[in-house]
Amino acid sequence: MEKDLSNYRKSYEKGELLKDSIPENPIELFRNWFIEVDTHFDVDETNAMTISTLGLDGYPKSRVVLLKKYTYEGFIFYTNYNSEKGKAIESNPNVCLSFFWHAAERQVIIKGKAEKIPENLSDGYFESRPRGSQLGAVVSNQSEVVKNRSELETKLKDLESRYEGKEIERPKHWGGYIVKPIEVEFWQGRPNRLHDRIRYRLQDDFNWTIDRLAP
Repeated sequence: MEKDLSNYRKSYEKGELLKDSIPENPIELFRNWFIEVDTHFDVDETNAMTISTLGLDGYPKSRVVLLKKYTYEGFIFYTNYNSEKGKAIESNPNVCLSFFWHAAERQVIIKGKAEKIPENLSDGYFESRPRGSQLGAVVSNQSEVVKNRSELETKLKDLESRYEGKEIERPKHWGGYIVKPIEVEFWQGRPNRLHDRIRYRLQDDFNWTIDRLAP
């Protein structure tokens, strides 16, 4: 099978990104962009991001997760620590996050190190989740092979009965990571493929250097 996609073309004309009009800290620019996209553009799940890790097999792997919080310190998401991504992070905490907001013609690419957040913070977030999501975290041995879907659904029904009327505790193998950025690139689509690319890089004194990159 073959399909030629060379004639797929789009002119990017929805914005600009100028170095003389951006904040000194990339988290502030991320916040501004996130609010703008979430408020003014038709984007499902603005907090959806791709995380790339280097697997134990030596291959990089990317998958979409949901950003649940961002602070000046970094970007927080939750997952099963025993999952494929959790094992990859334990082996090599250097990861890449990326957001692609197509309606705004914007990308954000974040390089950083992932580390587990304190258990009490994971407890607090777990308690805020819908009960079904709590049970799903308990029942799923994420990334492990299962015989069929019926096996998962049967386990879920058993857990629903076991925990009926009871509080569901957070599994110790499930919790949050924070990705602390060392480099953040903002990409704004522009006409004629002369896109705006602004890169922030963290220095030893914890200030950020800002560069414009060729598209």
